[in-house]
Amino acid sequence: MKKHLYFFALCFTLVLPVFAQTAAELEALLATRALSYEQAASFVLRAAEVTTPGSAFNYASEQKWLPAKAAPSDRAALNGVSLLVMGAFGIKGGIMYSATKSPHYAYRELVHQGIILGRADPDLAVSGDRLLFMISRALERKEGEL
Repeated sequence: MKKHLYFFALCFTLVLPVFAQTAAELEALLATRALSYEQAASFVLRAAEVTTPGSAFNYASEQKWLPAKAAPSDRAALNGVSLLVMGAFGIKGGIMYSATKSPHYAYRELVHQGIILGRADPDLAVSGDRLLFMISRALERKEGEL
């Protein structure tokens, strides 16, 4: 019995810092009013379970999931994050999105699919809570619940 208790205690102490770090990261994300493309790429790719060989931003740029002129420290715009979400989660789009793969049509497609609720300015800065909402809606869609 004591062996099981010690084993459980050891596992708990090893796993607890991982959960604390994740909670701290989520709190920091929720407190952010305007994310950078680097922050957005990191959270979206982890949520989509995309394995990257290096930096999440670099990987997303190579895959053309970010606007062409986006820099890691640039303020993430809603249309740019829409392109990232569609690419990372493998969301299929309509004719115009499929032909152009542009942030503009990615934004319109996510509005149409209900991942972005209501109309908003496509150049709007993406906050942490908006990003988490978009990720949760994309995950629901992936699971077939939406």
